[in-house]
Amino acid sequence: MRPKLMRALRRIPLNVVLFGGLGLWAVLLVSCVVADRAILVPPFIPGATIVGSASCAKCHANVTRGFHDATHAQLMLKDDKGQMKNVACESCHGPASLHVKAGTRDTIINPKVAPDTCLQCHTNARAEFSLPYTHPVLAGKIACSHCHDPHAGDANPTTGGTKTLAASVNATCAKCHPAQSGPFVFEHEVMREGCVMCHSPHGSVNDKMLKARNVSLCYQCHFQPQNSSTQIMHGGVDHSINVLRGTCWTAGCHEAIHGSNVNSNLRY
Repeated sequence: MRPKLMRALRRIPLNVVLFGGLGLWAVLLVSCVVADRAILVPPFIPGATIVGSASCAKCHANVTRGFHDATHAQLMLKDDKGQMKNVACESCHGPASLHVKAGTRDTIINPKVAPDTCLQCHTNARAEFSLPYTHPVLAGKIACSHCHDPHAGDANPTTGGTKTLAASVNATCAKCHPAQSGPFVFEHEVMREGCVMCHSPHGSVNDKMLKARNVSLCYQCHFQPQNSSTQIMHGGVDHSINVLRGTCWTAGCHEAIHGSNVNSNLRY
């Protein structure tokens, strides 16, 4: 039986063996990465042990009252007896035994000043915060909780999403960027879809955290037909020279990119 198997294996083309081996290696690698991202290690506090989320609710009912429907509330961990224990609070704030006993802030972790607590699971956001143009979260100037509510809604590490702190994405951005939020007499329609249509909220390789460079950003919605390789038609007029001078909003045209109070073509 064994010699027959060896002869059969010799008949398999070398390229099948090579590509099959590479494919198997890729599957193993991806599975390791996925498994690694699924592992949650609660923050470490010297001398503290896990007490369970029920203990937190005794003093923090204002937070835990609506927390049960949030994704973060579903985090569980086996205790020393092998029983599943709800550790949703301590998964982000660290083991709370010392905090429960002393009742002081220095015995618990505050994710507002420790972004690594959030970025442990939201690894895609960590990568975006490392890009050239970002919100200064890693620098400690703002926190994830300035934009997101960790105690409500969906928290998907793959998409980086948690519920925004305000009622909408635009309202959340407007807290720090009121001049760009309007209201305007002539609003750029994309503002109704959300600031994230043009901006990457965590970070980007482009200035102002834009999703694309120059006119490429505008062309995502405003496709302009080209009569030739050099002509860029806009409103029946060739704007090739204008575009060469800068972007749509720096070529002396649509400077009021978020909205205008005087001109329907988004001019100041």
